[in-house]
Amino acid sequence: MTPNTWHPGKLMETSGNYWKTFTLHTAVKLDVFSLIGENSLKAETLTVKLKGNSRAVTMFLNALVAMGLLLKENDHYKNTSESIKFLSKNSPSYVGYMIMHHHNLAESWLNMDQTLISGKPNRERSSHSTEAHRESFLLGMFNNAMSIAPSLSEKLNLSGVKRLLDLGGGPGTYAIHFCLANPGLMASVYDLPTTRPFAEKTIGRFGLSEKIDFIEGDFLEDEFTEIGQFDAVWLSHILHGERPENAENIIQKAVSVLSPGGKIFIHEFILENTLDGPLFPALFSLNMLLGTEGGQSYSEKSLSDMLVRQGAKDIKRLDFIGPTESGILSGMI
Repeated sequence: MTPNTWHPGKLMETSGNYWKTFTLHTAVKLDVFSLIGENSLKAETLTVKLKGNSRAVTMFLNALVAMGLLLKENDHYKNTSESIKFLSKNSPSYVGYMIMHHHNLAESWLNMDQTLISGKPNRERSSHSTEAHRESFLLGMFNNAMSIAPSLSEKLNLSGVKRLLDLGGGPGTYAIHFCLANPGLMASVYDLPTTRPFAEKTIGRFGLSEKIDFIEGDFLEDEFTEIGQFDAVWLSHILHGERPENAENIIQKAVSVLSPGGKIFIHEFILENTLDGPLFPALFSLNMLLGTEGGQSYSEKSLSDMLVRQGAKDIKRLDFIGPTESGILSGMI
């Protein structure tokens, strides 16, 4: 954004954007869109369902109409096609878990000034937080991956790959879709023990329990001496949680389990080499500042240099841009 695009109106709009943010968060937290479903309901009916205050609920519903998230006809409220698709728990395209994850991060953003002074995170990592917050995080990651993995699996070149490691793969969404798109592929998901129940349930739901196994471990603390060899390793959104030396150590471990000619893929919010764009990776770097000891978004050059130092070659940026400006780097051993 160039300086001349900023003016008082634009500054006030940006300053007050959290009003819309928390209206959306509250609607998802109270599951308003699922409660309405395919129906057209009066405010009084929704007030009863929410066990709320009539005046407050009506004002809230009208704000959702003004935001374009609900429609209002003759004092009845109903979902838009988008809200029923993305904000109702009955839809396979539901993104509410990621919205609740964002809600759980809000307090740390409110206290960003403390982090800028101390240089220390002001919240605990999502993967180590309360059960409810961890559930929102894991399900949110699943939501995000489900919006990318099906189409990406048709484009990612896994020819000749018989065994793939989904490192820090959470519920195994990418491993699942890579196996669905490549019938001869077997995969392992490597993640913390707390992730195992959700991962195995998800893998089983896709009927892939015989093709995808789960390896318990901590990719920072554990050595990879006993997990076998793989033809490809997929690292999706795990490096940004770590300081540079730890991120490169993870890459080193990933490379160590690759067979000769094996492929490594890094999927991240990749910054320009000047570190000041694109916007989402730059803001996401702040999110990592608030929640990790040394985590950040990395530039293409930083990631490429790590790969080179760990013996990778033929490094290239794939022709892929994710919905939040993520990218993929690939290399070979």
